[in-house]
Amino acid sequence: MYALGGAMAIFVVAQSLFFLHKAWRRGREIGMPVSTLRGAVTSSALFTVAPSMAIAATVLALSNSLGLALPWIRMSVIGNITYEATAAAAAMDGLGLAGGLSAPVTEPVAFSAIAWVMTIGSVFPLVLLPIFLKKIQAKIGKAVKGNEKWTDLMGAAAFVGLIAAFAARALAGRGEADRAGDGAGVLSVLTLATAIGTMLLLELLARRRGWKWAEPFTMPLSMFAAMGAAVLFAQILPERIAFLEWRG
Repeated sequence: MYALGGAMAIFVVAQSLFFLHKAWRRGREIGMPVSTLRGAVTSSALFTVAPSMAIAATVLALSNSLGLALPWIRMSVIGNITYEATAAAAAMDGLGLAGGLSAPVTEPVAFSAIAWVMTIGSVFPLVLLPIFLKKIQAKIGKAVKGNEKWTDLMGAAAFVGLIAAFAARALAGRGEADRAGDGAGVLSVLTLATAIGTMLLLELLARRRGWKWAEPFTMPLSMFAAMGAAVLFAQILPERIAFLEWRG
């Protein structure tokens, strides 16, 4: 699996370098100055840092239960935290695995099933969009035309609903009675509060100081802050408080 992940990573990097070379050569052909091309390359490279941080945080979040190789392979191509974590958790619940994403998956059949669930859901768009994209865009165009506010509202509602599902697990997720830290409790709420507080603070700073460049970094930095807070609180708080669970 590590060899497969390495091969995929090499392919993605090689593909990026190939198109970078083609774009650079085409830019020179149409007379674009080198300084402009260098600026485009530099800004593009910088704006890939924030998404990469979010991807790295997702790999770390999933590695506890699925190991490092599978999340690395998934996130190297098309995966994202909103889908990968949700698909993995749904598969674990369907298989009756206790602990969710906080418990290692040791059964080969269960691991294979989870990998299939995570993969198949991302394959369908790649198959369906080339065939139905024009029709989908036409339908969306008709729905959006003259009703932009309703479209924005529906998109925001879908995103909030997804985030609410993660928050609900931290507040009321059920764990196993003989396993500490897998259900909703003090540690999960403190981690959630740290993520929310960090996100709000970074968003406020970015708006107040006009740091447009910092806005893409708010979410990944909040994720890393929440992970660090979970480790910190587990170490500094008394065990009877840190691992107190009302759904465990």
